Amino acid sequence: MSISSPTHSHSIRFDELVVALPAHIEQPILQTLAQRLQTWLVTDCKQADVPQMDKQRQASSDSDIADASQILQQLYQTPIADASVLVAITNEPAPKLLLTRRAGHLSSHAGQVSFAGGKHEADDGNNVVTALREACEETALPPNAVQILGQLPTQRSKSGLVVRPIVALVAPDVIYVPELGEIERIFWADFEMLITQPTVDYVFAYTQGEQTSMVASPSWIIDDETVWGLTGRIIASLLQIGFDRQIEWYYRLQNSQ
Repeated sequence: MSISSPTHSHSIRFDELVVALPAHIEQPILQTLAQRLQTWLVTDCKQADVPQMDKQRQASSDSDIADASQILQQLYQTPIADASVLVAITNEPAPKLLLTRRAGHLSSHAGQVSFAGGKHEADDGNNVVTALREACEETALPPNAVQILGQLPTQRSKSGLVVRPIVALVAPDVIYVPELGEIERIFWADFEMLITQPTVDYVFAYTQGEQTSMVASPSWIIDDETVWGLTGRIIASLLQIGFDRQIEWYYRLQNSQ
């Protein structure tokens, strides 16, 4: 369902955003995700028992327009975060989740796994535009290949930035090109497997003052990459809202030898 945005005419390529409504999504796993994300969004983003959307209402063209407009208005009215990332999932029978590894020379989160995204710019107008613009700059993902599903709760990065994840479906035939100044690698997680894949401890050194401690935190191993930290917390949030998977997120001191 394509709705024209009234809020950022300065950025023509982002003016028409497409919302993917559950009734028009063929893959059951993606339909479930859309239902729960959009219900969560339009009920003041309160996590509770998420009811199923009325399928008769979904089937009406007028209701489609009303639902898509409501979702976009909620997204536009959401307070602007310091940064936004795009949680992009391919719209196909075996969906995949887009992930990147940041360049090793960057001043923050160098070499870590991340979602495509970055800091808000004044001309963006809202979090969705930030996420789409940054994803386009970093991976060459065309905005017209994206269908918006909704958003997730904000997360705070270790540098203190408030980050808003925007969840979307992307066309499966897009050719991605990493912007090597920021991204070393683009890779994919099997989305259906990720829903049930167990986490494993990632142990890292944490230094405070003159003391260094070893700390364990949950992570996933995906295509030989360790996914943890901010990206891991965003995935955990997606799985909780979309599929009721509860993942305890911890930073646990390891016993010294």
